[in-house]
Amino acid sequence: MEQRFACTACGACCHGWLPLTLDDAVAYAGRFPLAMVWTPLRQGAKAFAHTARLGTTVRLRDRKTLAVTIAPTAYIPPSFPCPELAADGRCAIHADKPSRCRTMPFYPYREEADQADMLVPRKGWACDTSAAAPVVYRDRVVVERTDFDREHEQLQRQAPILRGYADYALKYMPWILDSLAKAAARPAAGGVVTSLSSFLTATRRPDAAALAAGQQPVLAAFAERTSGDPALADYHRNYVAWGKEMASIARQAASAEAC
Repeated sequence: MEQRFACTACGACCHGWLPLTLDDAVAYAGRFPLAMVWTPLRQGAKAFAHTARLGTTVRLRDRKTLAVTIAPTAYIPPSFPCPELAADGRCAIHADKPSRCRTMPFYPYREEADQADMLVPRKGWACDTSAAAPVVYRDRVVVERTDFDREHEQLQRQAPILRGYADYALKYMPWILDSLAKAAARPAAGGVVTSLSSFLTATRRPDAAALAAGQQPVLAAFAERTSGDPALADYHRNYVAWGKEMASIARQAASAEAC
């Protein structure tokens, strides 16, 4: 079986949350407002083992186990376009765009053999799946796989770091456990969101001050854009709170350097 696909630069997929690799989150800290998004999957689900390999597993209070991906994510309201989406529907950083954008429509958080439905355009998308489009998926194998393999390798490499973060977060933010249980029961509601600052604190990254400095103006800009809109109140509240946390991280780093 063959499936065809080509991007038409309609820009429809360039809205809302964008899961990033850790490498890309660091590289684009001065462009996107970042959060950590936890997406749980119940035991017995088809992608459970693959999700556990690239993410972590969490034991709930009822002793059931979840596989959880933890993705550094461009935390953008669904109605907002990517800040790098130009007026003509094209990417302003196309030559240097994140791995997630390069790999689209494929998704390495799934097994390679389970990608077929990712090639079906969502409602409102103008992707070309006609006979004129190139064959991109044949016999459940990605044909041109450079970007797919690169992103998958990044996900594998970052998994131990994110597992360490999960251990820290579940210890000091126990509310996450109940939130994951609720999210697993209602997958359509989305994942559990935690701050980038919690990740920086947990991992003690030497570049934490630089990342915080990059995030501050981005968070401030998105806080202003979402101010006064009741539908975006959660986003606005998080942008404001995370901006303060980033300012604190920058101050602490500066103080440590002074000593």
